[in-house]
Amino acid sequence: MRLSPVILTVVIASLAYNTPPEMAFSRLLPAAPALAAAMWPVLPTVLLGTVCLILMIGLSFVFPDLGTWWTAAGIIAVTVAAAYGSHVRLQRERTLFQVRLVADAAQQVVLSPLPRRFGGIEIESLYLAAAAEARIGGDFYEVVDTPFGVRLLIGDVRGKGLPAVGAAAAIVNAFREAAYGEPDMVDVARRMDASSTRYNGAFPPEGPLERFATALLVQIPHGGKRIDILNCGHPPPLLLSHGQVLTLESTNPSPLLSLAELIGDHYSVDTFDFAPDDLLLLYTDGIAEARARDGEFFPLAAWMRRQPPTPPDELLTALHRDLLGHSRGRLDDDIAALAVRLCEP
Repeated sequence: MRLSPVILTVVIASLAYNTPPEMAFSRLLPAAPALAAAMWPVLPTVLLGTVCLILMIGLSFVFPDLGTWWTAAGIIAVTVAAAYGSHVRLQRERTLFQVRLVADAAQQVVLSPLPRRFGGIEIESLYLAAAAEARIGGDFYEVVDTPFGVRLLIGDVRGKGLPAVGAAAAIVNAFREAAYGEPDMVDVARRMDASSTRYNGAFPPEGPLERFATALLVQIPHGGKRIDILNCGHPPPLLLSHGQVLTLESTNPSPLLSLAELIGDHYSVDTFDFAPDDLLLLYTDGIAEARARDGEFFPLAAWMRRQPPTPPDELLTALHRDLLGHSRGRLDDDIAALAVRLCEP
């Protein structure tokens, strides 16, 4: 692709030299610098335009009636325009690169690297942004090892871009502080809701719709054998145990973050068995709602049921591969996932 302007120049010059003058292939020479502007810097683009001009003058000695001056003027005009276009393109590429650096830095505030093991618990994470050029979204997760056990958070802020990342950062930072100091997960959820509400008050969302977030809190005691789940309107996790897939639904769903003042802060914690070698999958709705071209949703529970006992990193690698295959590489929403396995003592 990078050499295509040169190839085009050679092809046009060869056709112009080996065909009758009436066919006037030489008039296509301005196309070469125009194509170069889309992929080359300014100086190589100007050099190619100069080469095309020299070729045109050389062809005029072989075929005197080619209309050399008109074509030469066209080559000069297109080369000048192509050089300017190349300059503008490079400036935009540099700006986009800086924006991506800022986006990556902002995302790292929310999605800090996770250790793969907390004692006897293996954990792996997955994140994919729907807008690959932005690489930023409102999905978030975090894992911390506390005196009360390993605590996990996954959630999704309504919206995209930096405002959603700011809201996610407020929630994650509140979780990081509260998870270490609050023995009760209900108090952790209340502090997250308060932080989300304060952020939305300081940075109100654009438009009439409120900014809110779903969140799922999981606590795994250091001794294992059970997990405690507090679900604030988030898709329920899946548990793969002895070839069976269980959907860990909450008996009484808790309010979404930032909505507790409207619908009440009544939180509930559910407890489930969690044996060694069980696989727990936490995910955002971008996974369950990923669509194929025919509109079919990704069959996450059925997919999970077909998976053999495997480490968390292999499970998420397979999920990544099959999810992109199902959607043909076109994601409509950001996705995040955490896979957790309790190892044998």
